Amino acid sequence: MRPLAPALALLGGVALSATQASAPALVAPVGNAAAFSTFFHARTAREAAAASDQIVASGVGFDEAFGRLRQGRVYSRDVPRGVVQGSYRSETGEYFYTLDVPESYDPARKYQVRVQLHGGVGRIEANTPPRSGSNGRLSGVEQIYVMPYAWRDAPWWTGRQVENLRAILDLVKRTYNVDENRVVLSGVSDGGTGAYYTAMRETTPFASFLPLNGFIVVLKNETAEADGDLFPNNLLNKPLFIVNGGRDPMYPTSVVDPYIEHLKSNGVNLVYRPQPNAGHDTSWWPEIKDSFERFVADHPRVPLPDALSWESGPPNIPSRTHWMVIDRLGAERDREKDPGGNNRGRDPGINIIPSLPDLNRMSTRPALDFGIRGSGTRINRVVKGSNAEQIGLRSGDVVLTINNQPAFPGTDVADLLRSFPSGRPLLFTVTRGPESVRPISLSGRYAPTVLPGESDAMFPRQRESGRIDLIRTGNRVEATSRGVAAFTLLLSPDHFDLNRAVTVVVNGRTVFDGIVQRDIRTLLKWAARDNDRTMLFAAELHVAVSLRPGSGRAQ
Repeated sequence: MRPLAPALALLGGVALSATQASAPALVAPVGNAAAFSTFFHARTAREAAAASDQIVASGVGFDEAFGRLRQGRVYSRDVPRGVVQGSYRSETGEYFYTLDVPESYDPARKYQVRVQLHGGVGRIEANTPPRSGSNGRLSGVEQIYVMPYAWRDAPWWTGRQVENLRAILDLVKRTYNVDENRVVLSGVSDGGTGAYYTAMRETTPFASFLPLNGFIVVLKNETAEADGDLFPNNLLNKPLFIVNGGRDPMYPTSVVDPYIEHLKSNGVNLVYRPQPNAGHDTSWWPEIKDSFERFVADHPRVPLPDALSWESGPPNIPSRTHWMVIDRLGAERDREKDPGGNNRGRDPGINIIPSLPDLNRMSTRPALDFGIRGSGTRINRVVKGSNAEQIGLRSGDVVLTINNQPAFPGTDVADLLRSFPSGRPLLFTVTRGPESVRPISLSGRYAPTVLPGESDAMFPRQRESGRIDLIRTGNRVEATSRGVAAFTLLLSPDHFDLNRAVTVVVNGRTVFDGIVQRDIRTLLKWAARDNDRTMLFAAELHVAVSLRPGSGRAQ
């Protein structure tokens, strides 16, 4: 285990250990190379942004700056290897992480990175340094492993952890030669559920998402308290590799399968490898490891994809995916044609916008209703005359075990019971009220009521949201928007021919058709922020969307 030096230096609001802060060794600067040396030595995105002014002042041309940024920094050989414990400090506190760097690390070679999220978040009461020498990764091919930490008050499904993942990845990329297009996010149990959350919130840095023993619908549970509304449509942007166990007492495949099928049938690119005999563990890893790593190798990130679909809402606006940013939501609701295409009686000034299919709407099959309504393991209400009432369950009970299997915090008891066959004997142990001295045992047989299928939302929405679907063909961008008042396109010379006119069409109307000027300040702004040699932007094209025809515009 290679600990990082404990000394801290406060830089731009982020404290870094001395070893983390060590800058890669560069060749002696000559001319405006000194300005780029300062930029590449920057220890944070904020420090790199400040160094951008020196590059502009040096008078370097756009093409030369673009070439230097694409080439990137020269990485030092003198960096920690093996198991490395690190931390950084931000305005929200100190965050710890563990790296596992190959002992044979070669700074001249780009390395694949796996970010792995741990489980058991609810059992970790406070943010504390990891145990000396702890690792906990699932071993795979030679790569750099990044293991952040979460705890009860900062689980993976919070904006705080989204920022944490972003900051740690930036630190790693400033120290080690990372292949930006082979960074993946995986996780086990709560970490797997966190991978789903991150895929719906922060897709840009990652090539794929690999949730293991997680369950997307946990994020719907009131006890999870996931930050912000969630949008399954955002899963369309990246491939997923998913594993669940058939005998998992928390998220058995019988419960998970319908949601996987819903996502897959609606266009999400995923590989599902259910393990019929597995519980809530990773005993299957030796058999799955090769296919897991092959999936990662076969799905590098496309940094500038031609098609994007992104949805977001407050408080996460602005919200970005790759080269598109939703800047502001619209106050007016979109109006759609009626099924027959007849617009009679409507204001002719309203721009009629086609509907966008929504993965959040899920038609459910006939369901089994045991008769409890609750949050996780706590029963808030028992339906009168139901199977649950007959067994003796009451409002306020907290389920501890079912058939001698523990009901872990965060487990949705109602969902778990749906995997049981009718007629199965049931034995519950519950606590009942503050005066309960010892658990109470209740028994009976599983005899749920059959409810008809219906269309329901995977995730309820608390606020209005906005969505952009776009496709680029050459220099032409066609976008369909819903609920968006303004968005920005980030244009890269690797993606657009900036010597020719760029055309942007929104909801069937041309809002821009003209030459876009390259701007070195824009180039440096996003290079400092992204720290990514394969995703460099020369211009920002700001698009204002209006429901009134002819009034959409770009600048």
